[in-house]
Amino acid sequence: MSGQRIRHPRIAATIEECRLMLDAGDNANLIVLCGPTGVGKTTLGEFLVEAELKAQATALSEDPGYMPAIRVEAPASGERDFSWRLFYQRMLDALEGELDAPRTAYGIDPESGKVVRPVGPQTNRLSGLRTAVERSLRNRGTRFVVVDEAAHMMRQCHPSRLVEQFNTLKSLSNEYHVQWILLGSYDLFELVSLSAQLARRTHVIHFGRYREDVAEDVRSFRGCLKKLGESMPALKDLDVLRYAEVFHQNTLGCVGTLRTVLVRLNLLVTERGWSEDTLCKALLTEAQVTQIMREIVEGEERIAPGLKRNLPVQQPKTGRRVA
Repeated sequence: MSGQRIRHPRIAATIEECRLMLDAGDNANLIVLCGPTGVGKTTLGEFLVEAELKAQATALSEDPGYMPAIRVEAPASGERDFSWRLFYQRMLDALEGELDAPRTAYGIDPESGKVVRPVGPQTNRLSGLRTAVERSLRNRGTRFVVVDEAAHMMRQCHPSRLVEQFNTLKSLSNEYHVQWILLGSYDLFELVSLSAQLARRTHVIHFGRYREDVAEDVRSFRGCLKKLGESMPALKDLDVLRYAEVFHQNTLGCVGTLRTVLVRLNLLVTERGWSEDTLCKALLTEAQVTQIMREIVEGEERIAPGLKRNLPVQQPKTGRRVA
């Protein structure tokens, strides 16, 4: 039940913009996708990878070792600094996973069928893990990597080392033509102000909520509410649209949060039956809504100037007549 996903208008538009930037290749090494908590960034990342695998179905059938896209989560390891060791291990798990690989490329003797230990740096060292990731990206032909919770890379790093942190991703992008789609909170927007090099190679996309003061957003949110309600056994026969305004206000127009609330409501209705008291128990508390709203407003205000793109004002040409 908790895995129910819908491809709603906002997510479809954001996916389309991501795909356009992926076509830009080396001109958009880092695609930064910012949005509020509960808006559906993880679902978006899953859709992006699934869409790429579907688009490359023919190539995948011809080459079982091909892995055009993967999704990993940036770890919050509890360490003082961001753990590149754990991050590289997660990348290797995603890249090597359960897919069958070309035998000769991955250290398996084609005659004996025995695994041959690859010659190279020991992978228990950070440099060895980095080399293993590089080898895997090259052999798998990976086009892009979706990094969920990418803001952890910034929060678990001293400000003086932030440029170095993201230059690590940029170097992998330059060497192996891999693009990075970084999903996270509005904190990620600070990436474009770290250096001119990073700013030039970074494209920012705002994955926003459905606002209550925009008629089209209200209609889209109601559509999400209807689809999600119909997918849940205890809610499919209820008129959830009757409480559309309540759900919109309580979840602040974030579809991921709406899904969480509806899953909770479905469980409560199954156990206790429907009532408005049951609905109230499923909703976020006022304190939760206030805190989330504060973060959304601050984030939207912070990112708004950076999303403006204006044509420079052209000065009228004044020609001098030659006598």
